[in-house]
Amino acid sequence: MKTRIIHAVAGFLVLLSLILGLKVSENWFYLTGFVGLNLFQSAFTNWCLLEKILKEFGIED
Repeated sequence: MKTRIIHAVAGFLVLLSLILGLKVSENWFYLTGFVGLNLFQSAFTNWCLLEKILKEFGIED
């Protein structure tokens, strides 16, 4: 369940920042880059901030 939540939040943030980047300000594309960078580093370090937050709320796999 936790993995599905992480994927859903990441996908939502990417889509939201793309829409906002096209409609509001190009600065929103930095959020897209941040989410992508976080996904990339978590593949190597096996650490994700959202996973830690979900664990604090008692949401486990």
